[in-house]
Amino acid sequence: MNSFTPRITVATIIEHQQRFLMVREDKHLGELLYNQPAGHVEANEKLVVAAAREVLEETAWEVDISAFVGHYIFQSAVHGPVYFRYCFAGTALTFHEDRALDPDIHDTVWLTQDEIRAVSHLHRSPLVLPCFEDYWAGRRLPLDTIYEHPWPLKS
Repeated sequence: MNSFTPRITVATIIEHQQRFLMVREDKHLGELLYNQPAGHVEANEKLVVAAAREVLEETAWEVDISAFVGHYIFQSAVHGPVYFRYCFAGTALTFHEDRALDPDIHDTVWLTQDEIRAVSHLHRSPLVLPCFEDYWAGRRLPLDTIYEHPWPLKS
């Protein structure tokens, strides 16, 4: 049996007045792709902390992470990397209009449920829509659904 190293990522669904915060990234030959604010978890970082950090870095919004939506796994090719996405839900708190966004982010948009479905062919990952579908179905798990053992102390 072959072992592998998964890539651990977080994504966050932020809803305000029946619109959802999305980022547009130029990742595909000049074509803008849509994603929830998302990114990789850093060493020694709790998942919820990573989720809030990624939202701030990619959208300039401070958020309160309130629920766990689900865990999603994707492999793009037989020998390609395996992504473990932890999806959260949260509330927008404060917008920092002078804050620069991550260089990969073209801009942010607030889309309706219908608009998100209409651009599903432009989602950065096939995990974007399943996260939303679970959220729209009402899935909100308590944050303590995830147990994270404390990281070893740094020397």
